[in-house]
Amino acid sequence: MSKAARFDYGWVVVGAGALLTCVGFGAMLSLAVFLQPISDAMGWSRAGISAAATLDFLCMGFAAFAWGALSDRFGTRIVVLAGSLLLGIGLVAASQAQSLWQFQLCFGVLIGIAVGSFYAPMMALASAWIERHRSLAVSLVSAGMGVSPLTVAPSASWLITAYDWRTAMLVIGVAAWALLIPASLLVRAVPQGTSTAAADTADTPVTEWTAAQALRTPQFITLALAHFACCAAHSGPIFHMVSYAMVCGIAPLTAVTVYSLAGFSGLGGRLLLGTLADRLGAKPVLVGGLLVQALSIATYLAVARLGEFYALSVVFGLAYGGVMPLYAVLVREFFGARIMGTVFGAVSAFASLGMALGPWAGGYVFDTFHGYTWLHAGSFAIGLGAVAVALSFPSKRQPSLDLGRAPA
Repeated sequence: MSKAARFDYGWVVVGAGALLTCVGFGAMLSLAVFLQPISDAMGWSRAGISAAATLDFLCMGFAAFAWGALSDRFGTRIVVLAGSLLLGIGLVAASQAQSLWQFQLCFGVLIGIAVGSFYAPMMALASAWIERHRSLAVSLVSAGMGVSPLTVAPSASWLITAYDWRTAMLVIGVAAWALLIPASLLVRAVPQGTSTAAADTADTPVTEWTAAQALRTPQFITLALAHFACCAAHSGPIFHMVSYAMVCGIAPLTAVTVYSLAGFSGLGGRLLLGTLADRLGAKPVLVGGLLVQALSIATYLAVARLGEFYALSVVFGLAYGGVMPLYAVLVREFFGARIMGTVFGAVSAFASLGMALGPWAGGYVFDTFHGYTWLHAGSFAIGLGAVAVALSFPSKRQPSLDLGRAPA
């Protein structure tokens, strides 16, 4: 296979990754749209339904580590194909749940495990295929998460309005199978013994780390903590964005457009910050994006009207969407491609723990205080913590002796 052909097919892999993350994360995050209709129809509390999202992120985090290790060993295609099958099963089963615990099991556990198979393995594979524009490539894979509020969420809202929440979730599950199984078959490993693979060795640390050694380095711990705090800060405001807009008097379908605009802006943020990271470096762009994210969360304390929600959605979406792929770039720069699936899967596991806090915390705050003020105040404080942790990460890859003890 020629270099041009390899380069071209790398972008096919990136496109497949973007579709996988779009449908996977879109289906999981669509629970924000289902929240009130399910509560009204079934009489379940918002905290109880939101707990399914918390389980999603917890299961996704643990699964991401396992899926990443499996992709390093057996290849990415079989991993994402298994995740695609499991995602549809979870959605179809959740649509038929008769009790809250059944819904939490199907939507919270099965879908969380399924979505964990997409993000870390596809980010690792995209970074291996694309060399020159690596930050842009992983940003495009991550961009699927930004597109999902523009596709899955409005589709779910329309289906709920036209039919009911069960029919809507069933249709989304069948559509997930129809889209993701073919996309999984497009995923290919980087050809061995090529100039692309050879160039990869020039981009790896001097020391060939094992996964166990990499997970004990200060650089991994710093990245994991920063990603945890970043996601803990924005997950609550994102998940409860539609509900908060409705509390402020905005109609349900219009409130969904606020959420969709944030997702669209997040897509732009991934492209913008990914391009800037290729030019300026991932760390300074990450720190700046985290600061804008924290300030945007604080601004939610002062908005109440539709125009204000739209303006804030643009800025908030640019920030939280743009920073997400940069953690993968930093993992690749410090630890290389050979164990990236495992290491980035572990970083993603910490991120998922952070994501798990927000939905549950927001539901608890609303049920307790009948408002979201304390959610936004707490998220702002955590966001500032993410900025402080990210600042401590070294700007450039250090020699192997600075990364920790070299292997014997």
